[in-house]
Amino acid sequence: MIGWAALGLGAAGLATLLRARAHDGRATRDFPPEGQILEIDGVPVHALQMGQGPDLVFIHGASGNIRDVTHSLMPRLATRYRVTALDRPGLGHTGRLPGHGGLFDPAAESPAEQARLLQDAAARLGVQRPVVIGQSYGGAVALAWALGRPDTIAGLVSLAGVAMPWPGKLGLRTRIIGTRAGGALLPPVLAAWLPDRVVARAIEDIFAPQAPPPGYMDHIGAPLTLRAAAFRANGRQVNSLRPHVVAMAPHYPALRLPIEIVHGDADTTVPLEIHSEPLSRLVPGARLTVLPGIGHMPHHAAPEAVEAAIDRAVTRAGLH
Repeated sequence: MIGWAALGLGAAGLATLLRARAHDGRATRDFPPEGQILEIDGVPVHALQMGQGPDLVFIHGASGNIRDVTHSLMPRLATRYRVTALDRPGLGHTGRLPGHGGLFDPAAESPAEQARLLQDAAARLGVQRPVVIGQSYGGAVALAWALGRPDTIAGLVSLAGVAMPWPGKLGLRTRIIGTRAGGALLPPVLAAWLPDRVVARAIEDIFAPQAPPPGYMDHIGAPLTLRAAAFRANGRQVNSLRPHVVAMAPHYPALRLPIEIVHGDADTTVPLEIHSEPLSRLVPGARLTVLPGIGHMPHHAAPEAVEAAIDRAVTRAGLH
């Protein structure tokens, strides 16, 4: 009996690995890079540049990639700005940094490490002192950029951005992926067997109380995030984020650049009162715009307000 059970378990494991590998291959083929792949210190970085004018750099959130901004916001901004969008490490078509990405290694790239990589990639494309726009997790990376390399950034826009330590625990799945064994074993299972309806519901929850805009589900390339390696990278980055913002927060009052913060008061993913309200009080140059009834995706739910905040940041930075 034990022999048959072991054989069955092995067969199930092999089927899972093969199914996950097939899923990963389809995702990469179905959602190829929209831009170019730069090699920065041996790391492939996916970058897309569009438009002419003052420089903007967009940094996406957790579980995301540059398709989040290419859906609608980036083409609109590119009518008057040069916009550079970059995939963060391990997500989209950007690779992991050296020393990260091992199957049983729970270490993840810090916001500061990610910021250095993305700033180097933007500089490779000729971008100097941009206004950096960070959404959700990307807000923490944008703040790390401003803290670590202040001479290379002219202004900052935080869109429902992570900035401060939060109470409570992360979701169980994220905590499991943050462990050595869980990070190795769970992502292939999720890549192989997670139903499409669960993915669609997760996207709907992120947008709530608004609905995703028309065409978003097909455009975003959710299967890219469901690849086992991307699942692993995302989970470990999110799981390790809180200690980094704990270390960063005491340095926010030293920031001396214009910061525009846009946050919906119906955001339950990155709550306004935990992140953006305290940040706005800590930073002398921060201005907070609260959007009544808007959830976690203001750049889709209230694009005019977001564009106005970006315009203000560019003007305050003296880039016009």
